[in-house]
Amino acid sequence: MLEGLSHLVYPRLCEGCSKPLLEEEDVLCLNCNIYKLPRTAYHHIADNETFMRFTGRGSVKKATSFAYFTNEGLLQHLLHRLKYEDKHEIGKFLGRQLANDLKQINWHEDIEAIIPVPLHPSKEAKRGFNQAKIIAWSMSDIWNIPILTDVLYRKKHTESQTQKSREERILNMEGAFELKNKELVSGKHVLLVDDVLTTGATLEACMMTLSIGRPKHISIATIGIAN
Repeated sequence: MLEGLSHLVYPRLCEGCSKPLLEEEDVLCLNCNIYKLPRTAYHHIADNETFMRFTGRGSVKKATSFAYFTNEGLLQHLLHRLKYEDKHEIGKFLGRQLANDLKQINWHEDIEAIIPVPLHPSKEAKRGFNQAKIIAWSMSDIWNIPILTDVLYRKKHTESQTQKSREERILNMEGAFELKNKELVSGKHVLLVDDVLTTGATLEACMMTLSIGRPKHISIATIGIAN
């Protein structure tokens, strides 16, 4: 009864079309989830665009992205609401969607640990959370695979990457990360998780730092992939 009353006062609306959500729906209505969220289906393609962006830039076992990130698109709207309006439920929803898609084909079966891309401590403190952690925790819950938040440390407060070229992004990320507790990744297949893949400079810097700990394999999963 209380839940029903709360829905009358604070109705749960679809983030895609603003229509009231059914009880079994979450964040997006079924129509928006199926027809308006531009899924990539990359997990069915070994040499997909996400994987190819890291060719020659490190040893990646496999890589995937859940949906296409476009200007004014639904995924951009969802991630903006997550990052700048503290809508944590959106991050949890997207993490579950990605994890469930990958679980259907056992994409995750040999992964031993999940590592979210870290924010600089001052930036995380200012924002109050790390969106990659929220996504990674949802994936961890579904897969029952541990998440490691004390391995990669962001020691350099980098400038925003938004308006930078690929070369500028790579330079901006030099020396940005530090590896701690490297014994936690030694000999393991680890999965790096982030919200959006653009040039891959941030994830490449993470991979280079992680490789110091001699993991068996490094794989990558992001919610979005931008052109």
